[in-house]
Amino acid sequence: MTGGSPSEAAAGRRAFGMRPAAATAGPQLDRDPLPEGPAPDLLPADAVVDLTAVRREAGIDDVLASLDRELVGLVPVKTRIAEIAALLLIDRTRERFGITAPQPTLHMSFTGNPGTGKTTVAVRMADLLHRLGYLRRGHLVTVTRDDLVGQYVGHTAPKTKDVIKRAMGGVLFIDEAYYLYKAENERDYGGEAIEILLQVMENNRDDLVVILAGYADRMDTFFAANPGMQSRIAHHITFPDYSVGELEEISVLMTCALGYRFSDEAREVLRRYLDKRVGQPWFANARSVRNAVERARLRQARRLLEQADPRVDLAALTTIEAPDLLASRVFDRGDDSSSHAGLGVIGSDDVDAYGNVVG
Repeated sequence: MTGGSPSEAAAGRRAFGMRPAAATAGPQLDRDPLPEGPAPDLLPADAVVDLTAVRREAGIDDVLASLDRELVGLVPVKTRIAEIAALLLIDRTRERFGITAPQPTLHMSFTGNPGTGKTTVAVRMADLLHRLGYLRRGHLVTVTRDDLVGQYVGHTAPKTKDVIKRAMGGVLFIDEAYYLYKAENERDYGGEAIEILLQVMENNRDDLVVILAGYADRMDTFFAANPGMQSRIAHHITFPDYSVGELEEISVLMTCALGYRFSDEAREVLRRYLDKRVGQPWFANARSVRNAVERARLRQARRLLEQADPRVDLAALTTIEAPDLLASRVFDRGDDSSSHAGLGVIGSDDVDAYGNVVG
């Protein structure tokens, strides 16, 4: 990004009395400028600001409430997001008194196992930063290595820059980011994508937030091999696995959203199912729960069509019964849950395209 008219993000910050970031050199990326408007008058030193009104104006409570509605548990994650929101809100308020601070670095790392809500939180983070005036659009672009890295010389740079251009004004979410770096392959083009990302993360941080996501141990290895990337990450957020109780709550919420309910007997079987499932290969937290609910719906539909009495009422159409869960091969695996050999018992129809046992 070169100099010129300020971005919408900078204009949005001025509207709340924030200091616009200085333009810096970097990759040539198109951005939609806004005409520069007059900066608001600074508040006098003896002025008093109502933070409740400021929170209400920004709408951050709406975003935090939506996280509570959409995600069960994850208290450490929600606490960290609330802290980031509070800090940015206070920074914005301080600047109304003329207390300037450097443009904050908001790039993040989300680490945790699959199905722990990383993408959902990224969506809400984009919305939050947009409401606070740090992002002019607040959208999320989700990519993997294949979207950034080319297969031949000269292919990677245009692919990476195209993705960055689409993400400008919002959040670029790179899932399984560690696959960008392949130390065993000296001719791999992932390093070129990383170099471009590093420049953009530094020079365009007033208009783009990058979130790197993946397994914690692999992300540690990635950062150790790429210290420049590590230095640009301001917030490292760990997403814990869900407990069995939380997974049960997620299951109930999912079925309710689909217009179903568990019978009392099915609820007891559900707890037994989850106790077994969490220790088996390819478990993916809420993602595996969603797969299990879908399988239960399939079995319920088949059961209703094959029962002796073809007449059904609303309760029958909307209730998951114990047999719909007990039919899962998870209950037939026995004690062998430590290796892929279990596939011989589970069967390929219980494994989705990602290798997750769907029960």
